[in-house]
Amino acid sequence: MAKMEVKTSLLDNMIGVGDMVLLEPLNEETFINNLKKRFDHNEIYTYIGSVVVSVNPYRSLPIYSPEKVEDYRNRNFYELSPHIFALSDEAYRSLRDQDKDQCILITGESGAGKTEASKLVMSYVAAVCGKGAEVNQVKEQLLQSNPVLEAFGNAKTVRNDNSSRFGKYMDIEFDFKGDPLGGVISNYLLEKSRVVKQPRGERNFHVFYQLLSGASEELLNKLKLERDFSRYNYLSLDSAKVNGVDDAANFRTVRNAMQIVGFMDHEAESVLEVVAAVLKLGNIEFKPESRVNGLDESKIKDKNELKEICELTGIDQSVLERAFSFRTVEAKQEKVSTTLNVAQAYYARDALAKNLYSRLFSWLVNRINESIKAQTKVRKKVMGVLDIYGFEIFEDNSFEQFIINYCNEKLQQIFIELTLKEEQEEYIREDIEWTHIDYFNNAIICDLIENNTNGILAMLDEECLRPGTVTDETFLEKLNQVCATHQHFESRMSKCSRFLNDTSLPHSCFRIQHYAGKVLYQVEGFVDKNNDLLYRDLSQAMWKAGHTLIKSLFPEGNPAKINLKRPPTAGSQFKASVATLMKNLQTKNPNYIRCIKPNDKKAAHIFNEALVCHQIRYLGLLENVRVRRAGYAFRQAYEPCLERYKMLCKQTWPHWKGPARAGVEVLFNELEIPVEEYSFGRSKIFIRNPRTLFKLEDLRKQRLEDLATLIQKIYRGWKCRTHFLLMRKSQIVIAAWYRRYAQQKRYQQIKSSALVIQSYIRGWKARKILRELKHQKRCEEAATTIAAYWHGTQARRELKRLKEEARRKHAVAVIWAYWLGLKVRREYRKFFRANAGKKIYEFTIQRIVQKYFLEMKNKMPSLSPIDKNWPSRPYLFLDSTHKELKRIFHLWRCKKYRDQFTDQKKLIYEEKLEASELFKDKKALYPSSVGQPFQGAYLEINKNPKYKKLKDAIEEKIIIAEVVNKINRANGKSTSRIFLLTNNNLLLADQKSGQIKSEVPLVDVTKVSMSSQNDGFFAIHLKEGSEAASKGDFLFSSEHLIEMATKLYRTTLSQTKQKLNIEISDEFLVQFRQDKVCVKFIQGNQKNGSVPTCKRKNNRLLEVAVP
Repeated sequence: MAKMEVKTSLLDNMIGVGDMVLLEPLNEETFINNLKKRFDHNEIYTYIGSVVVSVNPYRSLPIYSPEKVEDYRNRNFYELSPHIFALSDEAYRSLRDQDKDQCILITGESGAGKTEASKLVMSYVAAVCGKGAEVNQVKEQLLQSNPVLEAFGNAKTVRNDNSSRFGKYMDIEFDFKGDPLGGVISNYLLEKSRVVKQPRGERNFHVFYQLLSGASEELLNKLKLERDFSRYNYLSLDSAKVNGVDDAANFRTVRNAMQIVGFMDHEAESVLEVVAAVLKLGNIEFKPESRVNGLDESKIKDKNELKEICELTGIDQSVLERAFSFRTVEAKQEKVSTTLNVAQAYYARDALAKNLYSRLFSWLVNRINESIKAQTKVRKKVMGVLDIYGFEIFEDNSFEQFIINYCNEKLQQIFIELTLKEEQEEYIREDIEWTHIDYFNNAIICDLIENNTNGILAMLDEECLRPGTVTDETFLEKLNQVCATHQHFESRMSKCSRFLNDTSLPHSCFRIQHYAGKVLYQVEGFVDKNNDLLYRDLSQAMWKAGHTLIKSLFPEGNPAKINLKRPPTAGSQFKASVATLMKNLQTKNPNYIRCIKPNDKKAAHIFNEALVCHQIRYLGLLENVRVRRAGYAFRQAYEPCLERYKMLCKQTWPHWKGPARAGVEVLFNELEIPVEEYSFGRSKIFIRNPRTLFKLEDLRKQRLEDLATLIQKIYRGWKCRTHFLLMRKSQIVIAAWYRRYAQQKRYQQIKSSALVIQSYIRGWKARKILRELKHQKRCEEAATTIAAYWHGTQARRELKRLKEEARRKHAVAVIWAYWLGLKVRREYRKFFRANAGKKIYEFTIQRIVQKYFLEMKNKMPSLSPIDKNWPSRPYLFLDSTHKELKRIFHLWRCKKYRDQFTDQKKLIYEEKLEASELFKDKKALYPSSVGQPFQGAYLEINKNPKYKKLKDAIEEKIIIAEVVNKINRANGKSTSRIFLLTNNNLLLADQKSGQIKSEVPLVDVTKVSMSSQNDGFFAIHLKEGSEAASKGDFLFSSEHLIEMATKLYRTTLSQTKQKLNIEISDEFLVQFRQDKVCVKFIQGNQKNGSVPTCKRKNNRLLEVAVP
């Protein structure tokens, strides 16, 4: 029998009200009390219709186990108690089954649990979607992108130990089955000012502390860092250590996550080198110095830090030092260079640190996107997860809070629009009359900020671009002129007289009445933060870096691409990003998670009503409830409604035979509920007032109690009857068993008595027979004894006669033997002296040889073929035998040693033997290659996703995969190429993209040339006239020259049955297009140490200098 699934409802065992739409009466006080009541009972999730309100518990709760995931999987949204898993499941099923793109918007202030909520959503989706090796890899990469972004984008603040200091939007892409294919991450407004300065009680970004705590000593020495936090000016010391946070363990987690996401080892090292450079930038200090012309300039106090930064980044020290001391301004054809004073130098240093870290973070996001993006080009379904800063109202609000609150205004606008749209669509779909809902439209506030003509951001950009003296005060004056009459803008210096005497409004501030309340903004820093300038000298210095990553972060520093156009401001960039985000969100079905922090102490079990009230106001939760319940507060499908309330009507209880809607109509008519309190839709019943629903719940509860009493009564009667029948049946069974036992016992007594009588009679008969037998036996024994004595006497007499006769015969035999011995000895004496010496000699030799072999057995050397020990011969006459034994033993142990070889090891020794025949005593590089094993595949092409395209293009077995330096035919400079040798072809591919550049069949390779010196240069000559030889021969440089030449020789011999010509000479000719060029090897002192250099002398000579 199949197990029945027991379904519950949101209304069962409800603590407080699970859905705020049902709250009655609805006001701020009842709203907060309901949240507090549920929070006190560990119910941290509450619904507002389809919106989830999450209160941070600041502790672990047992509500995220795999069992909970299964509970909420494929369940109706209102079927179980409120949970973030219910919203995640609803969004995932809508995406998978209805082909609707989804987005999950997570908002709330710092410390409210937004980041954890996004992790829970992603972990739930990962748990319920498909399985398989590729799917699991994609899920693991998507999940492991979080630790990397948290390390570089999160920091400890006074409100949160793991506060996201950037906005993140991730699009997770799925295929038609609902399996994840990849994802795309967008980041918004990293708080890069934190790099150079942190408020008291807060930390810099996590990665700085993780690097210093978790890196090995070897890595720290390589990065020129010390483990002591106090050595770095950019790290605040008052909160460097966070309770419960293990930075060293987190560093290992981040390194592992980077590896899983797809970062190569050299990329991870480059990222850490940039982080180290940012740290060390903060230690550069300046001192003032006066010039002859009276101008002030700045000089670096201690150039040791500057030197180490230049060594890390590969920048010329003089270039970076000048960039910190001078500023070059270009206008049309003129360049003006001015000195920087100490304040300007510090500004330049901090601007460089902020830009370097910000661009590194953007590079990290792009690099993660490259790894996690979907590889297929089929149509994808998308689920977006938005984890972005909530509305911020601090004591001191600046430019960052202004644009954050602008973003929240836009999110609130789209939230109200989409919520109303969803309500209207459902009413139309259910054929319910739509009534207009009055609500506050914050479009007027968005227009105040973003209007292209007279919006605050437009005026800020205009002020930043205006020539002349531009300050924060001039910007505020402009605002006072343009926005003075706006009903949501307040300033004490505006033309509006009602704010002239408002002492709560300082002269250097302006106030905006947002949808969540009034926020006072200090105008100081608005212009500088919006400009976000980095001097061109510093950009150009960074572009000149030898560090590949740093150079790529500053493309504008390329002198060939100088753009005199002013870069876009921070405000305009953020405005464009928000517009793109809004456009993206409007194309998807929205799902909302509103996060609330219950207290500022980050402590469990504390619920600060004033703090929660403040968040409820600026999140607009009451407004959300009013919009939701403006028409009908509760709606439910007919089937679950009838199933839940059918016991309230005799006609529908226990089973209703007709359609569910007809059953609900009969039920509501029976209960005499006013018609104006509900409406019938196409598939749902709509209830206008929560009191009606609670009345239904009370009636249901009372009816359930009555049904429980009835069930209890029937059960008790059944139980008593069953007990009586069982007792009666037991009594009958016991009586039957007792009667059987009594009869069995009586029978055993009679049987025992009969057996005793029988035994006595049988005993008497047996004793009588025994007496007769004993008498008969004694008579027979007496006759036997007499016969035995007589026979014995006769036997002894015969024995005595036989012994006497035997003694006589023995005496005769002895006498005859002695006589024969005497005759033999007399005859032997004649021949003894002639043969005795030979016999003794043969015996002696035999004993010596026997002793020799026995001693050799114990003196045998080891079984190693290279062991040349052999015991000395004891006698000269055994010399030839001794040598032959040594030869046979050596051959035998060589055979034993060869028998241990695998086929792979035999192949290695064959290649080593071939290399010895080709290069021994000919090439100076050969001795160093003897001890190195021939690996062949030095690049892990099968494992590295970077070379997947290259791997798919090659169908043959790869014999060699190695990075070589290809010598340019024109100037002698080298370019890295991937050298691939297969059974039939020789291929060259680009190291970065993996694209195949050249393919040469082995039959077109005629000769390999190299010098006799200790270098890795070699030339591959191609058959004249062949397609591959159109550009000429190839000249390469490699660290594994001996192995590559040997494998090329063996492969060519195997495929063409012809030996490849190996030319070893310090001068040889190479065909470059139509010209023959002589390659000449000379001895010389190298600037790069032991690295050979190649230089084109003229059209006919290419000179290679070998140390």
